[in-house]
Formats: sequence, C-alpha cells, structure tokens
Amino acid sequence: MNSLPSYSSAAERNSQPILDQLQNLLPAQGTILEIGSGTGQHAVFFTRSLPGLWWQPTDREANLAGLQCRFEQEANERILPPLRLDVLADPWPQELYQAAYSANTAHIMSWDAVVAMFEGVAARLIADARFCLYGPFNVNQQFTAPSNAQFDAQLRAGDPDMGIRDMQILQDLAMSQQMALEYRLEMPANNFLLVFRKTSGLS
Repeated sequence: MNSLPSYSSAAERNSQPILDQLQNLLPAQGTILEIGSGTGQHAVFFTRSLPGLWWQPTDREANLAGLQCRFEQEANERILPPLRLDVLADPWPQELYQAAYSANTAHIMSWDAVVAMFEGVAARLIADARFCLYGPFNVNQQFTAPSNAQFDAQLRAGDPDMGIRDMQILQDLAMSQQMALEYRLEMPANNFLLVFRKTSGLS
C-alpha cells in the first residue's frame, strides 16, 4: 500500500465552494455514492462538515490503494471502504443510495463511460434523490472560457474519446434515465455543478 495518499491541488481549491452547495442539496442523513473518488480529498472534506451522511467512495483499481491510505489516516467510520468501480467493466453495488456525487469525471471518460455512469447512478438512487455532477461543461455547444477550450484540446490530443461535454446533451442523457436537470449552478474557475433529480415513482 502507498505510504502517502495521492493529492490534487484542484480538489483542495474546490472543496469548500462545492461543500457550500452540497450543504443545501444533500439529505441530512443517508449514504452518498461517489463515482470516481480520485484522491479521496472530497470524501474526507465533505464528511467532516456533513455529520449525518455516510460516504461510499468508488474508483478504478489503480486508485484504490491511495484512497484506502487517505481514509485510514482520516479514521472516519462514516467513510465506507472504497469499492472498485470501472463503470464500463465492474458490477455496480447493489445498495440503493440517498444521493450520488461525481467531480471532474465526465470530461476524462469516454462517452460510452459517461452513458454508463448515468445509467448506473439512476439505477442505484432512491426516488427523488439527487445526482450532483461537478466539472467544466459547454453551454449550447460553446466553451464558457478560452481556458476550457485549451483544456478540451489538450484532453482530445491525449485521447480523442475525452473532452468537455455539452450541458444539453447531458440533460438529454439524464432524461433518458428518468433524471431531470434541477439546478445548473455556476462555480469558480469556469466550472458548474449540475444537479439532476431522479423522478418520483421509481425505486
């Protein structure tokens, strides 16, 4: 196991602005499913300020050791053991969750993986639960800042399946999975927090 957990300066910067929104969006109690937990910094930061919530981290196999190292250092029983989840290859957990969260994942996934993420999240949420998706997104097929255009070009140069996703396309995808876009919240550094709500009447 790694002696030190991995670290993201971006996660350090955006944790508080995201938490400020999640405090009004997440339920007071329940378990939150996180897709692509990365370094685990969000799980640690959010659970410190959301005492009624349990957090279920997930990520691909390569990131699990670093996640486990960080969570062992934090020693917070409300952060559950991280689960291996490649959205295209691994079985999803069978539990139902009171909300789902993912940050900076949609643009580094292939489109097939983005679709799989929305399908999997929709299947694991209780009725009326929210899926909060953070990151850079295009509006009406347009970049919201020159830096986002540069970032998108960099991503696609490394992997043509990556790239900043358009908000309307994600909204249509969510609707196909019985999730409606409830809020489009502008965040610092040309990012957004998209909040989808699973339509009632579904288990």
